[in-house]
Amino acid sequence: MNGAKNRKLLFVLGPVTGLAMFAGAVIIATFLTNREYREPYRAPVATADASPRVEGLVAEEADAEATARAKPYVEAEYRTFPVVGSRVAIWSVAQLHLLFAAFVLAVPLFAFIIEVIGYKTGDLRYDRLAHEFTKLLSVSFSLTATFGAFLTFMLIILYPKFTNYLMSVFSPTFLPYVLLFFFEAAFLYTYYYGWGKFHPLVHLGLGLGLNIVGTAIMLIANAWLTFMMSPNGVSDTGAVISTWDAVYNFTWMPINVHRIIANVAFGGSIAAAYAAFKFLQATTDEERAHYDWMGYIGNFIAIIAFLPLPFAGYYLASEIYAYSQTLGLTMMGGAFSWLFIIQAVLIGNLFLGANYYLWLGMGRVEGGQPIQKFIKYLLIAITLCFMVWATPRSIIATVSELRAMGGSAHPILGFFGVMSAKNTAVNILILTTFMSFLLYRRTGKVATVSWAKLGHTVQLGIFAAVAVFVIFLGVYGYFVEASVRIGLSVPQVGSVLFAMVSITFIDIFLFRGAKAGEVRWGRIPAISQYVLIFIAVTFTWLMGLMGYVRSGLRQHWHVYGVIRDTSADAFTPTLGFATQVVSVTVLMFFLLIGFVFWITSLHDRPEHVTAAKKVALPGADMVLEGAHLSRAEPRAAE
Repeated sequence: MNGAKNRKLLFVLGPVTGLAMFAGAVIIATFLTNREYREPYRAPVATADASPRVEGLVAEEADAEATARAKPYVEAEYRTFPVVGSRVAIWSVAQLHLLFAAFVLAVPLFAFIIEVIGYKTGDLRYDRLAHEFTKLLSVSFSLTATFGAFLTFMLIILYPKFTNYLMSVFSPTFLPYVLLFFFEAAFLYTYYYGWGKFHPLVHLGLGLGLNIVGTAIMLIANAWLTFMMSPNGVSDTGAVISTWDAVYNFTWMPINVHRIIANVAFGGSIAAAYAAFKFLQATTDEERAHYDWMGYIGNFIAIIAFLPLPFAGYYLASEIYAYSQTLGLTMMGGAFSWLFIIQAVLIGNLFLGANYYLWLGMGRVEGGQPIQKFIKYLLIAITLCFMVWATPRSIIATVSELRAMGGSAHPILGFFGVMSAKNTAVNILILTTFMSFLLYRRTGKVATVSWAKLGHTVQLGIFAAVAVFVIFLGVYGYFVEASVRIGLSVPQVGSVLFAMVSITFIDIFLFRGAKAGEVRWGRIPAISQYVLIFIAVTFTWLMGLMGYVRSGLRQHWHVYGVIRDTSADAFTPTLGFATQVVSVTVLMFFLLIGFVFWITSLHDRPEHVTAAKKVALPGADMVLEGAHLSRAEPRAAE
């Protein structure tokens, strides 16, 4: 019964609802139609006279066109990049370009040295290692060129007037730079794709040419950037007097020395990180053995180059002071002083990471247990030096804390914040790291020469005497004037270099023909590979931070004292902002270098592995591709 009533109700309400919806649609359509735009009715032009309004519109159009044609050309000084601003955009692209360029310049250098060792010894491991390092260059070179072109276009667009000035000063260097770049591409691809297809000496000649051309490119580019910090060869108003003097400015040669060493250290760390990446992906003992050895070689190259790097930094800092004491004081005692505290922390972490990796590596050598008892003493020395080096001269404190201390410097710890203490700490730190290398080299070995005891005594005496001498000069620096104190760093550095060279020289003859334990490559904890990645990341972060310091010293100048920066970005960014930009850039670099690693690993397909032949590796067998053997076998025959 109820169902029948509901059907009747629906029968009545259905049409009513439909009519209501139709009426609503008509009302809305009418409402919208009445409000649409309709062009007013005008009489045809042929039948109507021109009104004053029409004549005015025609005259306005004619005036606007005439004004546009008469508009004078005005050169734009700056243009704005959206969202992040022009300076941050240039900063990031330039940093990425320099990081990839450093990698592309460094890897051929130590790949060439490794290939020479393989050729002289006939050891096929070195031949394969050099080839595997070179595999990383193909994609990296393309990314370097891409970022370089991107940087050039952005400079022209965002800073046209400044870029035009640099081009007017250095225009004679541009043609050689471009030609060298083409030569580098030719040498690189011929060197890589010609592996095993040329006579070994011809191939080594290609590697040598690649390194010479790459270094020449770096020297030219360094002239452009150092001119901005220490201009030379121009008048007070910026007119060019001598292009050669502009190239050979105060900081050109120090930057060349510093960058060559830093590039090798950086390239070695990235290559070691690649080996760690492959080690963690390895599924066989042979692969782990090979990539463990590759990571050790890359880290060895990085740390050996890193040890003299602080000395090259002192050389650069001294030339900056010689050019302008204002720049030097700004760098060490002004707005950038706290960046050097961060630098000290990063470098201390690098030393700790490098030593920790060496200590872990001692476990892969049979008979290395007696040596490991010295690790705790090395760790104590490294920690103490790290603490002294990272101690600031003045600290951020409240008013009550400053009153309690009696000033901005701590009454006791403040003595560790001056250069005498820091020079001493870094030299002892370098000596201690060198000792870790020496102990690692001795792990599992027993000297058999008749004068072994005397040799050990002489080495220990040299080490102790140099350590005491360095500490004495550091303490003596507190009692002399600043000019004498700065000069004391030279004998400190010289004594450390003397110790490293003399102890190594004695060690070579001391352990010649020594009994050695077996090195079990691949038998190392997985945490060691994360240490290698940590070292690579820290190196990259340190390079970005120090690059900011060098560039930021100019403050509100494009070319210091010559071309002033009048853009909206003409201010020194805060320390927090600078570290954020550097950190994001480093993250972008490692995302891209991870892409390079992935592309490179595609070459190692399973069919290549199954077709490979095996060669001996101390402690484990190692897979060697047949294509590599075809190149290396003639060398062994020679």
